[in-house]
Amino acid sequence: MKVILLGELRGKGGEGDVIDVAQGYAENYLIPKKIAILATKGNLKQLEERRNNIAKREVKRMADANALKEQLDGKNITIDAKVGEEGQLFGSVTSAMIVAAIQEQLGVEFDRRRVELNNPIKVAGAHQVTLSIYRDVNAVVTVLVGVNETEEEVEAEEAETEAAEVETVEDAE
Repeated sequence: MKVILLGELRGKGGEGDVIDVAQGYAENYLIPKKIAILATKGNLKQLEERRNNIAKREVKRMADANALKEQLDGKNITIDAKVGEEGQLFGSVTSAMIVAAIQEQLGVEFDRRRVELNNPIKVAGAHQVTLSIYRDVNAVVTVLVGVNETEEEVEAEEAETEAAEVETVEDAE
């Protein structure tokens, strides 16, 4: 069954796209939730008239997504958690905890469903987490779990480690 999307449907398409889906999916989910409408001749004609407006909205969404990516990409987020022996956490760090930390530390609103966390984080340390902002726009943040260090302290430790590696290389030569 062909339907016209009224908004973004993750994995299927964006606003104004005509897609083919199962009849039950369309009738029981997409149409009642006003995510899509049937692709009739009249609706397709209206869609053609709205294409210019849809393109303008898409440009604005991409600009907003890129601005949000600039705010988030490469940032460090600290989450305090109880750590047991050998760095194992008591419990785990979930996407909701990551979003709460982003909001608190960076002041950015974000949807927890956009955090691409394949498995919950159960070990202390630094973890790379991908945030799906909009379609192909993704940001990667570093989540520091169980570490009570600020970003400056982490950068200072990294600089010390690099300096020690340079000295080791020079000593070896």
